[in-house]
Amino acid sequence: MDMKAAVLRETKGKLSVENVFLESPKQGEVLVKIVASGLCHTDWETMHGFQPQVLPAILGHEGAGIVEEIGPGVDRVKVGDHVVCSWNPNCGICFYCDSGQPILCEIQSKTRSKGVMFEGSSRMKSVEGEPVFHYSLVSSHAEYTIIPEAGAVPVRKDFPLDRAALLGCAVMTGYGGAVYAGYVRPENSVIVIGCGAVGLSAIQGARIAGASIIIGVDINSKKLDWAKSVGATHVVNSKDNDPVKIARDLTQGRGVDCAIESAGQNESIRHTLESSRPGGRVVFLGKTPYGVEVNLPFYTLMGDREIIRTSYGSSRPRRDFPKLANLYMDGKLLLDEMISKRMSPRLIRSLTCSPSSTFTSRLITIAAAAQLSIIVRVIPPGASLA
Repeated sequence: MDMKAAVLRETKGKLSVENVFLESPKQGEVLVKIVASGLCHTDWETMHGFQPQVLPAILGHEGAGIVEEIGPGVDRVKVGDHVVCSWNPNCGICFYCDSGQPILCEIQSKTRSKGVMFEGSSRMKSVEGEPVFHYSLVSSHAEYTIIPEAGAVPVRKDFPLDRAALLGCAVMTGYGGAVYAGYVRPENSVIVIGCGAVGLSAIQGARIAGASIIIGVDINSKKLDWAKSVGATHVVNSKDNDPVKIARDLTQGRGVDCAIESAGQNESIRHTLESSRPGGRVVFLGKTPYGVEVNLPFYTLMGDREIIRTSYGSSRPRRDFPKLANLYMDGKLLLDEMISKRMSPRLIRSLTCSPSSTFTSRLITIAAAAQLSIIVRVIPPGASLA
C-alpha cells in the first residue's frame, strides 16, 4: 500500500513527509494503522547523527494505533485491536530471553541495528523503489507500520490512543525505573534528577508506589512546576541549591532510599549517587551522548549501594502497557497533563530540530499526514517546527 511518512534521509536534523510503499505483513508480523506517535530524545539523537541508523529510515518508536492486518502465524493480536508499539519485541528463544532478560534479546538487537525486520529485510520502499529502513522495529512516524507480533501490545479500547503512544518509551521507562528497577515501596524516600518526560514518569511511579518523600531536581523552573503537579513533594533547582544537601536534610542525614537519574549529565550522575543512602538503590535512566566519558570519585560507588542502568525501566511491555492503561483510566497515572499544545497538519511538512544537549519537557500533538498525530514530548531550545 502507499502511505505518507516522515522520512530521515541525512543526519542534519530534518524530517520530510514523503510517499512510501509498504508491503503486506509476513510471518509473525502485524500491520498497524498509526493514530499517534511520540518524538523521543532518541529520535533527536538519530536525526543529528549521535546514534547510528541505516538511512533512509522512518523514525518513531513511541506509537499507538489499530491493527488492520495480521500475517501468517499471528495469534496474540487480531484485526481491530488497539495496540501500543513496543521497541523491544523479543524472540523468546535466544540466550537472553531464556535467561529471563528479554530486554537484551539477541535477535531483536541484531535486526534493530540493521533497520530490518526479524527475517532480515525491510517492508518499506521509496517511490523510486529504494529500501526505506525500519527504526527500532517500530517506525511510527507514518500512517501505517509493520511490526513483529511481539511488539504489538493490546490495550483496552477506551484508552485514548494519543495517550497510549506515550507509554511506548518515556512513560514506561520512568515508571518502571521507579517501580521495578528502583523497588520503590510505601514510605520510601526518592530523588529524581532530571524532570523531562522520563523523570516525570519516574516521579509518578514513585507516587503510585506510595513513596512519602519525592524530590524532583532540575535546572528548569517550568519542569519543576510539572514535577510538583505529578507528585513531587519537594523540588530543587540545582542551579541555586545543592540537591545532595537537601536530600540528606530530608532524610536525617542518610540520603534517599532510591535515587533516579534521568538527565544524562556528568554532574547529575554524581548528584544521584551522592544523594543515595548507604545500602540504597541507584537507577540510571538517562544517557550521555555517544562517546562521552563520565568521571566520578570512587567513593560515590561505595556503601553497598545497588546500582543499575536500565533500559525500559526493567519492564515487560506485554504485562505493563495494559497495567499503565488501567492506571490512567483510574485517574492514577497522569498523561493528559503531559500534552501542552496541539499543532496543525502543515507543521510536520518540515520538522527540524536544532542541536542542543538540553531539552525542555513539553508534549505537543502535531496532526500530521491524514489521521496521524505526532506527539512531540521534548523540544530543544531553538527548535523550528515550520
